[in-house]
Amino acid sequence: MGVHGPVRIALIGDHDPEVIAHRAIPLALALGGRAAAFDVEPSWIHTAAIPDPIGDFLSPYHAVWCVPASPYASMTGALRAIRYARESGTPFLGTCGGFQHAVLEYARNVLGLSAAGHAEIDPGAAELPITPLSCSLVERAGTIELLERSRASALVGAARMHEEYHCSFGLNPAYEPALARHGLRVTGRDPNGEARILELEAHPFYMATLFQPERAGLRGVAHPLVNAFVEAANPSLQRESVWTTFATQSGTSSTPGR
Repeated sequence: MGVHGPVRIALIGDHDPEVIAHRAIPLALALGGRAAAFDVEPSWIHTAAIPDPIGDFLSPYHAVWCVPASPYASMTGALRAIRYARESGTPFLGTCGGFQHAVLEYARNVLGLSAAGHAEIDPGAAELPITPLSCSLVERAGTIELLERSRASALVGAARMHEEYHCSFGLNPAYEPALARHGLRVTGRDPNGEARILELEAHPFYMATLFQPERAGLRGVAHPLVNAFVEAANPSLQRESVWTTFATQSGTSSTPGR
């Protein structure tokens, strides 16, 4: 069944018009909606406004995007939203800070590392799956090598990408094997092998990028990963998407999002 009215996307983060990515995201979503020929309605949701328990707070939305510019006002609020998207099968995209918090949510709630922390916020935490990058990527750009037969490579249609960043923290490689064993795998790396894209197997659409694909919207360019996220948010288009075609071929679940 199709969606009546616009596709509604929850933007989890603390909106700040001075943040480049926050200016870019509505433009990127509009381009994605134009490519898919339907309207997209993004809504900014402050992390401190996300209730505990979350209940059906996010059920009116067809997809969830955890956006850049962390630390958030409420880390626990952001983690609740990510967990909701992961457990409910709601299409999810996390970029920059969203990538970092997707790792934290998975470490705490899937790996069982309740003490998992973020080195920027709690450097003394017993478990630190998010640590400083070997080289800061604040206002930098770089190449990402995509894993062959990954969803990212299928969506991009190439073996590599060149993307923009604004971050200094990323995945601690010591935690990568445990994440992969539980289905959250690295599918994009920088030339030094550091994680840049994560995908969750057995989920309709769950992708986290350390870079900011939304910035393509500032140039009026539609980004394939954002486009795929937007498409996944519309159940009536999901069967036709590259993402779902790949999921079917690989045996991954393709249950529509809400």
